[in-house]
Amino acid sequence: MTREDFGLEVHEPELQPAETTVRTIKEMSKDERPRERAINHGIGSLTTAELLALILRTGQPGLPITELCRQLMDDNGNSLIRLERRSRSELMLTKGIGDAKALQVEAMMEVMRRYQHELTQQKHGYIIKSFEDIERRMRPRIANLDHEEVWIMLLNRRNEVIKEFRLTSGSSIASVFDTKMIIKRALLEDAQGIVMCHNHPSGNLNPSVQDDNITRKLSDACKTMDLRFLDHVILSIGGCYSYSDNGRL
Repeated sequence: MTREDFGLEVHEPELQPAETTVRTIKEMSKDERPRERAINHGIGSLTTAELLALILRTGQPGLPITELCRQLMDDNGNSLIRLERRSRSELMLTKGIGDAKALQVEAMMEVMRRYQHELTQQKHGYIIKSFEDIERRMRPRIANLDHEEVWIMLLNRRNEVIKEFRLTSGSSIASVFDTKMIIKRALLEDAQGIVMCHNHPSGNLNPSVQDDNITRKLSDACKTMDLRFLDHVILSIGGCYSYSDNGRL
């Protein structure tokens, strides 16, 4: 695989004049070093690349960590949203990023997702009143993934979320969708209502024929077992689509 395969800029080798040679951290003045700047001026004074440098810590001979992180952000348009969608192999196309550093970047992104998710949830207390509540709860978790995931929320009589779980990940939804398992989990948790949510990595929010089929299957199963099927919400980084809001349940 090459950088072009992943839509990354190709950097042609070129001779650099001596005066533009990249400086190491030790060669920088103390007020230029990310760690010292953070201590003296606050963490908010650092660029995103400098924040990454504090996390990844060490570079390579001839490639200080500040330059490595600047290149990583340049490769991703200085966008954390784009960086989050990179696979491990794509991250490693940036010079100086190996398995260990790619894992560190992935771990940082996972911490960000979990933090955002905590902001939107209360254990046994998050009430679903509309599709916007579903969007707020699930957007940080799945909207920007590079693969599809299907999640199920189980609700009590007051529409509070009592359990949520990932049903599928990275496979064709129609081939692995297990209606019986969803209903079984709902009955075991003494749930009264069910919400389904999944993402479209392409950004296209229009439901597919497969989406319609699994929605109909789950809706029919819920009616048979006297469970309320509140909504099926499709998410992408650009918005969401609600079957309920569009009168399709």
